[in-house]
Amino acid sequence: MLERITLTEIQAVFAVTDALGISREALVIPLAPGRPGRVRRLPNGKLEIVLDADVPLVAWLEGLPERIRAAGS
Repeated sequence: MLERITLTEIQAVFAVTDALGISREALVIPLAPGRPGRVRRLPNGKLEIVLDADVPLVAWLEGLPERIRAAGS
């Protein structure tokens, strides 16, 4: 479904992370989606959010808060 990440997808991620009180400076959002998507804490402390290429964005974003919690934020 997703072939590349554009500003539209990034803004959708920010809508979720802003609501959680997470600074945009604390995020890394690669411009290529993954199979599967994932959220992980990087060695520098930032959260890497890789959107899923095969799951519809809206559905994937619904689970983003739980993925962030699981990554230890």
